[in-house]
Amino acid sequence: MLDLTGKNALVTGIANNRSIAWSIAQQLYKAGANLGITFLSDDHGRYEQKVREAIEPIPHSLFLSCNVEDDAQIQSTFKAVEKKWGKLDILVHSLAFASKEGLTGDFSNTSRQCFAQALDISSYSLVALSAAAKPLMTEGGSILTITSLGGVRVIPNYNVMGIAKAALEMNVRYLAAELGSDNIRVNAISAGPIPTLASQAITSFPDLMRHTEQVAPLGRSVTQTEVGNAAAFLCSDLARGITGQVIYVDAGYSIMALHVHQ
Repeated sequence: MLDLTGKNALVTGIANNRSIAWSIAQQLYKAGANLGITFLSDDHGRYEQKVREAIEPIPHSLFLSCNVEDDAQIQSTFKAVEKKWGKLDILVHSLAFASKEGLTGDFSNTSRQCFAQALDISSYSLVALSAAAKPLMTEGGSILTITSLGGVRVIPNYNVMGIAKAALEMNVRYLAAELGSDNIRVNAISAGPIPTLASQAITSFPDLMRHTEQVAPLGRSVTQTEVGNAAAFLCSDLARGITGQVIYVDAGYSIMALHVHQ
């Protein structure tokens, strides 16, 4: 039975109630976990308000500002976690960002600044958050991130985000190798296309959705809830033998090389 009663889980990356992270938080709560939620602070408090509204139906005991481009904020976030809970069992990393420049046009025209920011927020942040979480995972734990097929195959207009996801997936393997001796597991879910705020920035996304529905063995894409359920499993003791893996939750789309209409 999937039971997270008494487990403390910190979830990053919720933007609204269509976010994958939102569904993960919901499923972790349903399994009994104590939730902490982070948000990106800004001068006008717009992001904070949107996240507050999104998580209103999901009981949580921590609501923390965390800009992963700021090491001081990362440290402050985990100090607050330690003060409230004493230990951490689950860390969900569902963060990614690339400027519009990095998601359009010729990939070779990507600027150094755009490339560096995309890799920093979308990939390096997993390393930084894991380093901060490690001392709090005194009884072992589970770290989970979200990737996509664009990390291993070319998707039109995914561009620099594909590079960031490829780096993210290697981060998973290196972190899993390091943290295994502390009984900390590190895994990724490669989610099929789901309409989210982030996916709206990818101009080819509608085509990808249609293609998935045509080609995937299940004849459809996946839902937030299906990804959330897989996440809850990977964060639970039911998955205690799984680490360093990228689990595809994509209705089987990634296995297909050629689709022939019957």
